[in-house]
Amino acid sequence: MPTLSPRFSLALALVPALLLTPLAHANDNLNIDNPIVTQQADPFIYRDPDTGCYDFIATSPKFDQLEIRQACQLNDLKIAEPKVVWRKNDSGPMSDTIWAPELHRIDGVWYIYVAAGIANKPGNIRMYVLSNPSKDPTQGKWKEEGRIQTPWDSFSLDATTFEHKGKRYLLWAQQDKARSYNSALWIAEMDTPTSITGPVVKLTEPELDWEIQGYKVNEGPAVIERHGRVFVTYSASATDERYAMGLLWADADSDLLNSSSWQKSPKPVFTTNAEVGRYGPGHNSFVLAEDGKTDLMIYHSRNYQQLRGNPLTDPNRHARARALYWDANGFPVFHQEQGD
Repeated sequence: MPTLSPRFSLALALVPALLLTPLAHANDNLNIDNPIVTQQADPFIYRDPDTGCYDFIATSPKFDQLEIRQACQLNDLKIAEPKVVWRKNDSGPMSDTIWAPELHRIDGVWYIYVAAGIANKPGNIRMYVLSNPSKDPTQGKWKEEGRIQTPWDSFSLDATTFEHKGKRYLLWAQQDKARSYNSALWIAEMDTPTSITGPVVKLTEPELDWEIQGYKVNEGPAVIERHGRVFVTYSASATDERYAMGLLWADADSDLLNSSSWQKSPKPVFTTNAEVGRYGPGHNSFVLAEDGKTDLMIYHSRNYQQLRGNPLTDPNRHARARALYWDANGFPVFHQEQGD
């Protein structure tokens, strides 16, 4: 398991006093009009490295389809026409509870990693992949590549993939074999964009007080590599106002499949802040801003505490964006005290 770093606790205490000269060229003049898309939880944005334009995907409020929005400016995503690229099946795999899709382009092919259930089998959530060879992900036909197989069969979701030093990895949330909690974070190397190979390593499990509020959860991992480190943000606890984000990190030259390479912040890095109207922030992703330099954190939150129904039937988790800053030691600063 990752160790809880006293150094990071000290860093958190010193952050307000640090000269936050953002090493990633963070820009206070981004003019982001939040929310960037309403009623879209678990947001993920792909930025085309050639054009700088964006493809946005997230959980649909009815959990029944996959849709993509396209725009060359973040503020235009909210007015972009959503294009439905796939609908849930009538029965069998991927026929219920379509959650948290991510859109990736690997070797010239588009892939959507998504969690899905089976109709009339509550809680049977597993990870699946779809592919599309078209140049434009809203065109052509999406093929169901099937389920991502892990060494044991249990509740699993929130797969993300990243490449590091010539190797591709899958990082995801899954319940342990003993079913002692809802989900932990696991990592494995990939041999294809749809399958893993070799050992599966646990990065973090819900063990801290702030990670077990309502449910024992570590989920929604997102990866960003900066300043000689691989950082992973993740979300924990119930998906109401108690939802919050944590942070893991490893040295970029370390073995990412060695759990001792990873450290874990003992405190959450981004949480509810009623003073600025932010409740239950989480399930984030990272993308570059329109300037091609500033790191952005894309996440969802509500602007009120009292739910309308339960956390899943209340549709008002809105997608938001904010600049991610970096301190003098190369660690991300989330400005918990600030609104958007």
